[in-house]
Amino acid sequence: MIFGHLLKKKGTDKLKLPPDYIQLFQQESQNIVNKIIDNAAVLILYIYTDGKISLCNKLVEEMSGKSRDTIIGKNWLAALYQDETSPIKQQMFKAVMDDCIKYKRANNYNGAIRNINNEERLIFWNLTPILSESESVHGILCIGNDMTDIKEKEASVKKIDETLKDILSSIKEYALYAVNLDGNITYYGMGSDRMFGWKKEEIIFKNVSILHLEEDLPSRLSSMLEHVKKSGQYETEIEMVRKDKRVFPVILTINQFLDTEGKLIGYIFIAKDIAERKKMEHQIFQAEKMAAIGQLSAGMAHEINNPLFVISGRLELLLEDNKLDEESRKELGIIKAQAERIRSLVDRLLKFSRYAPLKIDAVDINATVESVLPFLNYQKWSASKVELEKDFAPNLLPAKGDFNQLQEVFINLLMNAYQAMPSGGKILVKTRNLNNEFIEIRISDTGHGVAPGELKNIFMPFYSTKKDGTGLGLSICYNIIRNHNGTIVIESQVNKGTTFIIKLPVNKEVRVAAI
Repeated sequence: MIFGHLLKKKGTDKLKLPPDYIQLFQQESQNIVNKIIDNAAVLILYIYTDGKISLCNKLVEEMSGKSRDTIIGKNWLAALYQDETSPIKQQMFKAVMDDCIKYKRANNYNGAIRNINNEERLIFWNLTPILSESESVHGILCIGNDMTDIKEKEASVKKIDETLKDILSSIKEYALYAVNLDGNITYYGMGSDRMFGWKKEEIIFKNVSILHLEEDLPSRLSSMLEHVKKSGQYETEIEMVRKDKRVFPVILTINQFLDTEGKLIGYIFIAKDIAERKKMEHQIFQAEKMAAIGQLSAGMAHEINNPLFVISGRLELLLEDNKLDEESRKELGIIKAQAERIRSLVDRLLKFSRYAPLKIDAVDINATVESVLPFLNYQKWSASKVELEKDFAPNLLPAKGDFNQLQEVFINLLMNAYQAMPSGGKILVKTRNLNNEFIEIRISDTGHGVAPGELKNIFMPFYSTKKDGTGLGLSICYNIIRNHNGTIVIESQVNKGTTFIIKLPVNKEVRVAAI
């Protein structure tokens, strides 16, 4: 044996083999690989992207009762499901296979096929895309484990189908459901109940339009299904609706649902929830916008400051004139007050645009929130009765941050909460640890809330929902938290209230900044 011969050669760092040895080595290696594949205790198939089988092992021959020569070159669905009367199993397996090819990622699938004795066997398939040198999918390696003997022998075909649906339903990001030609839902599984909030018994045989926005009906949905009729598949990014009326974005793939004779009997929908991806994209876009606006704000502030300095200086000279009559002095006082207002706005612009170096410490967040509460008492609030409730974690870990900058964030958010409740209400400040890696701070109010259309702009500079607001407070908070490698998001419902959720990294040093 060549392997044994090579192992006997010792005392040499590099082996220089003659060409005939290399050829023999390659032939023996190939023979060993072929024997491993052929004698493996699993089903092995290699399928080209056009669906034709190019390789199979002995177990596939034994299972199907056909010789290798009659299997090679045949469509994989026809080889595995030649006598299958239920097209749903074929179409579900095909949908998983198509997903594997399209997104170049491995998938698992549990499905039943019949052997030569017409006995149903439950197979757990692992599908792995094989890429060519050009990174395109050359084919799919399918390895199937026969799991039938593990199951109870007396289990019926119906119970096996139910188990299959339960397994598919555990997939988190995806939902799979099927509709007939009338648009009524006939199959509802693989994560659909979790994604849409409807239970199977509530939605089965209802029209699929219940999952779509009203503005998408009927023209857009009809157009999508018409496209599937002509081309076989359609994919789009679309917003769908949960049972509780919440709207969320998905990538929706629609395939033809064919019977055994190739006749169209409905449509198979695969929805992928991309809400988290969209949220991340929005955060990146927001950060880029804020950086650009910060540069613009700095330039504007400096341009305004120069003439403002001259105006303020001239006003001081005029007001020092003892001969100035009372009426003129009053008018100049008004001008001075407005100039000071402009200066205050310019200072905030500069503060927004300028990156202040962080003085990092281990900050006690509970104590930091307590330290800002006295400042709020000096504000001239309306005669409203606002109740402040604190729910502080007693064992809260120290945050990694700048005490003074975090103080400013909490002052801004608490002032916003007070101002959102002119007729009184309740503010709740809650802190907790998250996996010993982050600290979460929630500041909630029961005020008038923010309309859904305004939420996406709430951290933008110069955007304010208050009549006398400058629109810089929340944008400054956003920048401070971002510079702390943290996150700040808002949740709000009109006439119910608003919650700001801040997450800050834990400082694992034991020293805590003094308050």
